[in-house]
Amino acid sequence: MENYEHILSVVGNMVLVMERSPRAFREMKEEDLRHHFLVQLNGQYEGCATGETFNYEGRTDILIREGHKNVFIAECKFWTGPSGMRRAVDQLLGYTSWRDTKTALLIFNRDRKMSTVLEKIPDVVKGHINFKKEVACDLESGFRFILGHRNDSNREVILTVLAFDVPV
Repeated sequence: MENYEHILSVVGNMVLVMERSPRAFREMKEEDLRHHFLVQLNGQYEGCATGETFNYEGRTDILIREGHKNVFIAECKFWTGPSGMRRAVDQLLGYTSWRDTKTALLIFNRDRKMSTVLEKIPDVVKGHINFKKEVACDLESGFRFILGHRNDSNREVILTVLAFDVPV
C-alpha cells in the first residue's frame, strides 16, 4: 500500500506541473500526457514503469512491476461522459489478473466544468456491477473504491480515480 500511495503522489505532483505550465500541455493527446507520467514514475521506480504493456487481457497505459509483482496498473482517459467512464472501468478490470489488486484511472478533463465531472465519477463507479464500496480518499480530485475482481467477487481490487483539469 505504501508503494501505491507513493505512485499516486508522484502522479499528483506531475499534475501540479501541468496546472502551473498549461501552455506546455495544451495540445497534448492522451499518449503524450501518459509519457510525462511515465518519465516521472521511472525516475522514482528505476525504469520499472512501462506504457502500453500487455497484462492479462490487453495493454494497459501504465504498469509498474517490482520483481515479479505488479504494484500499479493504470489507464489514462479523457473524460467523455459517464458511458466512457464505465467503459474505462471495464477496460481496466480486463487488465487485472487475480493477483493484481492496485489500480487507477487517470481522467483528463478538457473543456467541461471540472466540478460537474467530479460530481459524476462516484455515481458511475457505484453503479458498476463489480462495485463493493467507496472508501476515504484524501486527494482533492480523487476517489477510492473497492471493486470485486471480474472472475472472483471475493478478491478485492482497489480503484483510485484521479481527475485532472488539463488545459485547453
